[in-house]
Amino acid sequence: MFDKKENFLNRELSWLKFNHRVLEEANDPEKPLLERLKFVAIASSNLDEFFMIRVAGLKQQVESGIGKRDPAGFNAAQQLQLIDEAVREMVRLQYWYLKKILGAMQNHDIYVSDVESLAVSGRQWVEEHFYNTIYPLLTPLAVNASHPFPLLANRSLNLAVLLSKGKEELQTAILPVPSALPRIIEVPDQSVGKQFVLLEDIIKKHCSELFCGYTIKDIVPFSITRNSDLLIDGEGAEDLLAEVEKSLRQRKRGEAVRLEMTKTKKSFLKDFLLDIFKMDEQDLYEVTGPIDISCFMKVMDLQGFDDLRYEPIIPQIPIGLKDAEDLFDVIREKDILLHHPYESFMPVVNFIRQAAVDPKVLAIKQTLYRVSGNSSIVRALAQAAENGKQVTVVVEVRARFDEENNILWARKLEESGCHVIYGLLGLKVHGKMALIIRQEEARIKRYVHMGTGNYNDITARIYSDMSLFTANEKVGADASDFFNMLLGYSEPPSWKKLVVAPVGLREKIKELIDREIAFAQEGKSGHIIAKMNSLLDKDIILKLYEASSKGVKIDLIIRGICALKPGLEHVSQNIKVRSIVGRFLEHHRILYFANGGKEKIYLSSADWMNRNLSERIELLFPIDNPEILERIKNILHIMLKDNRKAYMMKSDGTYRRVYRRGKIVNSQQKLYQEAQERAGGADF
Repeated sequence: MFDKKENFLNRELSWLKFNHRVLEEANDPEKPLLERLKFVAIASSNLDEFFMIRVAGLKQQVESGIGKRDPAGFNAAQQLQLIDEAVREMVRLQYWYLKKILGAMQNHDIYVSDVESLAVSGRQWVEEHFYNTIYPLLTPLAVNASHPFPLLANRSLNLAVLLSKGKEELQTAILPVPSALPRIIEVPDQSVGKQFVLLEDIIKKHCSELFCGYTIKDIVPFSITRNSDLLIDGEGAEDLLAEVEKSLRQRKRGEAVRLEMTKTKKSFLKDFLLDIFKMDEQDLYEVTGPIDISCFMKVMDLQGFDDLRYEPIIPQIPIGLKDAEDLFDVIREKDILLHHPYESFMPVVNFIRQAAVDPKVLAIKQTLYRVSGNSSIVRALAQAAENGKQVTVVVEVRARFDEENNILWARKLEESGCHVIYGLLGLKVHGKMALIIRQEEARIKRYVHMGTGNYNDITARIYSDMSLFTANEKVGADASDFFNMLLGYSEPPSWKKLVVAPVGLREKIKELIDREIAFAQEGKSGHIIAKMNSLLDKDIILKLYEASSKGVKIDLIIRGICALKPGLEHVSQNIKVRSIVGRFLEHHRILYFANGGKEKIYLSSADWMNRNLSERIELLFPIDNPEILERIKNILHIMLKDNRKAYMMKSDGTYRRVYRRGKIVNSQQKLYQEAQERAGGADF
């Protein structure tokens, strides 16, 4: 009865609304100026990925004649039209906010200028820099019958140049902007604080040096966004690693899906590029500023402007771990919860480091989805293997846009003596688990770490996640079975504590929702709080609608995409959806069920999306420790009270900021204060 198109929101439009909330952080006057600039850059980078994957996929559907409609009733062509309208407004706002922020930065003696506006000394420095550093790297490419149009890399910055020579017909050339050089260049100038110019502006200023004997009629910076989704041959892939490497090479040549150009009064180069790339006006985005404004992320690191950034947050170490000499002793005594980034990720790193050198540790087994470029965890695993431990690592080489990094680390692990599994054909391994097997006296003891986020010590500073250490025997047994399932031919066992996708997780979620429905029908208080990144799975949404219609109160904290519509009469009138967008990226997946007074809380690696529940290896695990359960419940309640960085979704899919009544609650600030208290009130 709830399966009607008017009860669902389109995935792509919902994502664009999320990116709009990210962009709005750039327009928050209470936020430090360089932090506002960062959010402009983040929104731009997000949009690039959206075109590379989501828009590219829709275009492929149109070209293939696939008439499939989404739950909201839109086919691919209709979605592309709606996306185009929304993105053009978003791009307009991006450049408007960028202009405002760059203007405000001048009040703090930070200038991003064009070459012509520099002082004489500045222009002289730029000219010397051009000839000494930039000119040797430039390669102008003629485009004519003898010189075909070059293959341009995805998102590379280029200059299209229109040339004339006497009465000869116009000529065109492409001038790639060297990616090996910084995009934003500081110009020494004692008269101002900090002066910057863009690399492409320097090249444009001196472009005539590259085309001697020709007159330059027009120069337009442009960039092509290509389809970057990897196509793995699931039927014939005997070697998954080889298939991924093959697809990575193909990614560079993917079909063009977007053309970005700096706006020009002349149309020749615009028409020329559209024709070359076989695109139409809908694929063209003309902008009134620099191409790819994600480059301004580099300005965030300016020295000497700390007042224009947030005060640094120092991740805390809970008081029970500060002086612990042996992590295994602490974990054996009781379960430990860490709340990142408010609490440090270092205990997770130290968990592996200690295991690497502990003579009692026999084996380490771990999943890796995304790791940092200089991963402490990977180095510790390699050290463990070199020390004679049995180390088995499941590295997911299809983690989107981290494929090359993961392949690099996987090979280094193999060289160190680790046994490496490069993921599973047909299923991405997204669950986060580390299992350490230790010989203690006359028995084997298992220690397990599980989390909602990746084993990445860099993103752990900016992503909000939870992780749990436990020595629970049943969890340890499940962990062993989990790795046996991944590494061998073992069928999924009868789990004691864990729930694992793709077999069982969707059913468990629906079972838990059904239990709340039963309590509500008995006159008890049915209540669900679910926090995650995205809610898209149709089966789960229909089950939530059923629960709402039968009196279950449902609070959803969904950072990004949400296809569910709240507040629909007789459908979702008991459902509220909010999104928190702040300094940190909300990333944890937390599920709370009132359970008739015997409250249950679960943590998970999975969002409620079909891909997570049906196409990935994911984990859901219960919180059994009453103290930790109360702590997580308190964290959820703080998030539900947020009236500073929270948005509420309306039934039409639009969002409004939560009205600031009473005491101001910024949940991220509050959670950091609580982490400080748990650390004994002092920074570590």
